[in-house]
Amino acid sequence: MRHQISKLVSDGHYREAVALYSQLHSISVSPRKFTFPPLLKACAKLKSPLQAQIVHTHVIKTGFQSHLYAATALSDMYLKLNLLHDAHNMLDEMPERNLISFNAEISGFSKNGCFREAFSVFREVGCGGFRPNSVSIASLLSACDSVESSMQVHCWAVKLGVDVDLYVGTSLVTVYSNCDEMVLARKVFEEMPTKSVVSYNAFLSGLLQNGVAVAVLDVFNDMRERSSEKPNFVSLVSVISASTSLLYLQFGNQVHGYAMKTGVGCDVLVATALVDMYSKCGRWQLAYGVFKELNGMRTLITWNAMIAGMMFNGQSDPAVELFELLKSEALEPDSATWNSMINGFVHLGLWTEAFDFFKKMQSYVKVPNLKSVTSLLRACACLSTVQLGKEIHGHAVRTHISADEFLATALIDMYMKCGYSSLACRIFDQFDIKPQDPAFWNAMICGYGKNGEDESAFKIFDQMLVLKIKPNSATFTSLLSASSHSGQVERGLQIFKMMKEYGLNPSAEHLGNVVDLLGRSGLLIEASKLIQEMPEPPASVFASLLGACRHYSNSDLGVDMAMKLSDLNPEDPTSFVILSNIYAGLGRWDDAERSRQMMSDRELTKLPAYSSIGVT
Repeated sequence: MRHQISKLVSDGHYREAVALYSQLHSISVSPRKFTFPPLLKACAKLKSPLQAQIVHTHVIKTGFQSHLYAATALSDMYLKLNLLHDAHNMLDEMPERNLISFNAEISGFSKNGCFREAFSVFREVGCGGFRPNSVSIASLLSACDSVESSMQVHCWAVKLGVDVDLYVGTSLVTVYSNCDEMVLARKVFEEMPTKSVVSYNAFLSGLLQNGVAVAVLDVFNDMRERSSEKPNFVSLVSVISASTSLLYLQFGNQVHGYAMKTGVGCDVLVATALVDMYSKCGRWQLAYGVFKELNGMRTLITWNAMIAGMMFNGQSDPAVELFELLKSEALEPDSATWNSMINGFVHLGLWTEAFDFFKKMQSYVKVPNLKSVTSLLRACACLSTVQLGKEIHGHAVRTHISADEFLATALIDMYMKCGYSSLACRIFDQFDIKPQDPAFWNAMICGYGKNGEDESAFKIFDQMLVLKIKPNSATFTSLLSASSHSGQVERGLQIFKMMKEYGLNPSAEHLGNVVDLLGRSGLLIEASKLIQEMPEPPASVFASLLGACRHYSNSDLGVDMAMKLSDLNPEDPTSFVILSNIYAGLGRWDDAERSRQMMSDRELTKLPAYSSIGVT
């Protein structure tokens, strides 16, 4: 009986193993001491607490509860079922324990996120007269949630002499990578005397998740040249993902060729990564070629990658066709599919199609798609269509996602851009405890500034400082713009100086706002000096001061700004038009005519003005 059950479990036939045991038990076939460990493993795999308790009862009745291997298997089963209390009781009742039972307990607590309990059991190992081995250390490493605890376990590994063990080294690479300590991860990886494909994959994944994509390519090449084991599908997915993030089409194409030669190219995960890589590198035809070759093997993730890739490359019609073809492979769109369609339409400016798909999504999907909703709110903000924005807001309230900080920020931005600052303020005030994300506050500050409510913008900023929320670069951009529009020079310069207090270096946009502030207030010389201090002033800065020269009729400085602006944008006639207007305002008609003649000489034509209004 034991051999039959064990064979079924090892082959993954867990239900059949339990059924066989029940059948044999019903005809009074007595189990032996090694019958229960594989049977308990089957209960854990089936995620069946009820079946686990039934088998546990049989263990007690047959007198095998005191048997070391059966008791260890019981404890391990309860840990895997996340029944920690039952597992702990089993361990306390064990008449004797060995290193295997200790390791099972450490591993079980670690996998359930019980870090303190795992460390506590590890300390018991030494007290019990056992010497921890590589399995003990590797299991404990998976419980580490900080650099400090990881380094502590690393030191224990060195003292025990198991730090060079392949299993331990791979675990150290993983835990240091998860703690964003790639210097330590690299050091451990390079000092490993032997490296398996698993250890290489751990390092590749760590580099990728920590944004060191360039190094992934080098490590992959090293793996191909030095490792006795060939890269597997996990290795290829990592290196293809790195090529994607770097938009390194040539390297990704080479990896594709390698995958086909080694027979890994038909793996669905590798192929999906290739679809994503080709799409993001602008080669959707190649992506579609890989997609078609997977016919009959595609998963929903593969379809989503192809649909998103089509939308990313502006191929909305093929994306719609693919969306409709999902059902041909007995698949249904998930939240990622809907999001790709709606986001894609918004990105392409196809507003009607985006809203049509949103309405279709509401009839198919019960769980609201947060990304789709926020994407549509951006569309409403761009179109100033407050009525549609209100409808989406209503959907968010009905589906209980309106309190999400990210969505609330998008709602505030939409209402502000549509000119409804009172509705934006209502959303802002619904948070008794304000979010710490500066983007939430920036939406209010920027919105008030664009609606001409500059004092309200400054009040929000003051409230932000009282709550000790750190402003970012965008915060100061909005505040300087508000200072410029309201003509508050002193306040604007004070805000500009505050940037240093928060460790922020002024960008060209910040400096341009200060130039605009000084220029609007008639401080043209001060503005000119600030421009001279800038290493590479952008054209917008010269244009801003040129406009101020027009207002204050400063022809000398205006000529200088116009010449510099025309050098930066030789095909833009704006500088000559403004300069001509400055001369005309001063009654210097000959100079005004000369400016217009310079436009003619360069064959520049002033574009006709136009205006538009939105009707809601």
